[in-house]
Amino acid sequence: MREKSPFVRGLVDGLPIAVGYLSVAFAFGIYAVGSGLTMWEATLISVTNMTSAGQLAGVPIIAAGGSLLEIAASQLVINLRYALMSVSLSQRLDGSMTVPHRMAVAFCNTDEIFAVAVSRPNLVGWRYLYGLILVPALGWNLGTFIGAAAGDLLPAFVTTALGIAIYGMFLAIIVPRIREDRPTALCILLSAALSCLCRYLPPLSMIPQGFVIIICAVIASAVLAAVAPIDVPEEVESRA
Repeated sequence: MREKSPFVRGLVDGLPIAVGYLSVAFAFGIYAVGSGLTMWEATLISVTNMTSAGQLAGVPIIAAGGSLLEIAASQLVINLRYALMSVSLSQRLDGSMTVPHRMAVAFCNTDEIFAVAVSRPNLVGWRYLYGLILVPALGWNLGTFIGAAAGDLLPAFVTTALGIAIYGMFLAIIVPRIREDRPTALCILLSAALSCLCRYLPPLSMIPQGFVIIICAVIASAVLAAVAPIDVPEEVESRA
């Protein structure tokens, strides 16, 4: 049997990611429309971005009429991890990855795509990576469009119920982690406590929502980095 081409192998590896993205993007589409955005605005957000956490953080700021500075600052904090993942992935690329190819792949370098790409036993090239990102990108955009369209057509009580799915996604991500890692649980609890203070304490409640996200994330991360730093394996230290 002839071996699959790198592009086809990428398509196959990206299919499970696309299935997951379809459901999450569907919930995002409903959430965006429920927040006051139109179907086309919600879809355009997904076409020009591919970051679930960033998009979910940006929608409330947009709906509340927040400033461009709030949007830019919140996205910088939330999506900074992609820069680190891109640096790591760059060590796994072969010689075919020219600068234009790197820029194209960087647009879709999500957590799941990064994890699959770096797990390959050999260096990866643009053919494999284009196949890997193509189906998930289609799933993300299609899921958003369908969810946004459903948000326009379905009764309000149905879309409200479906919108809860996006919070279920986050719970599914964090619950297994906090059960195994106490510092992560403390970081989440501290972030939630700070968010509640900014919501209900009169002086702090005047802070725009976009900056609340930034403040809570930075403070909680800094505190836990100080009191519970992550141990670096000796072999990593030796290569540094």
